[in-house]
Amino acid sequence: MTLISIRDGRKHYTLDKAQTVALDGVSLDIASGERVSLMGPSGSGKSTLLNLMGCLDRLDAGTLVIDGQDTKKLKDAALSTFRNRTMGFIFQSFNLIPVLTVFENIEYPLLLQSIPTAERKDRVMNLLERVGLADYHHRLPENLSGGQRQRVAIARALVTRPRLVFADEPTAALDQKTGRAVMELMVEMNEQAGATLVFSTHDAGVASYARRVVHLLDGRIVEAGGAA
Repeated sequence: MTLISIRDGRKHYTLDKAQTVALDGVSLDIASGERVSLMGPSGSGKSTLLNLMGCLDRLDAGTLVIDGQDTKKLKDAALSTFRNRTMGFIFQSFNLIPVLTVFENIEYPLLLQSIPTAERKDRVMNLLERVGLADYHHRLPENLSGGQRQRVAIARALVTRPRLVFADEPTAALDQKTGRAVMELMVEMNEQAGATLVFSTHDAGVASYARRVVHLLDGRIVEAGGAA
C-alpha cells in the first residue's frame, strides 16, 4: 500500500534575490512499512525532500499525497493537526526542550493530542524502557550524552504511534559507536511498531540500514530503488 506519493515535486528558495532550485521535478512512492534512506551530497535536495514529505514545508509545484490525503488542500492549522497525528520527527540537533525533563519531552506530543494522564504515563514509560532510559526520566537534556538525547528524540517521535517517522541525518551529531546503536534502535522500532521510516544521510554506512536507498543529485532523483 502506497503511503507517500509525490509527483513532479518542485521547490526553490530565494536568497539575496538569487533563486536556488532545491527540488526539480521529483516523483517518488513510498509504501507503508518501508525503511527508506534519502542519500546524496550536501545540497542534493535530500533534506528539502524530507521536510516536504514531513509537511514542514510546502511544494511550489507538483502534488504530495500522504495516507490518501492531498496535502495541498489542507490549510496550515489542518496540516499541523494532520502532521501531529500521522508523523514523528527525529532531528540531528535533537530539538529537545531544555527546561523539560526526559519524561516531559516525550510526553509533550501527547499533551497536544489531549491523551488522558494515565495513558500518557504508560506510553512514555513503556518507550523509556524500550530505549533503555527508564532511570533517566527525571533528568534534563543537558545532563544526558548525545546518544541518550537522540534516544529521547526517538522515543518522542514514536510516542504518538505515528504511521510515519522522519529522521534528518540522525547520526550526524554522534560518534560512530553511538550512531550505530541509534540506527539499530530505529530499525528495531520500524520492525516492531511497523512505522514507515524515512531518513536522510550522506553516509553509506548509515544508508545500509535502509531496505531501499533513493539517491539524489542537484535536486533530482537519480536512482529510486535497490538495497543499500
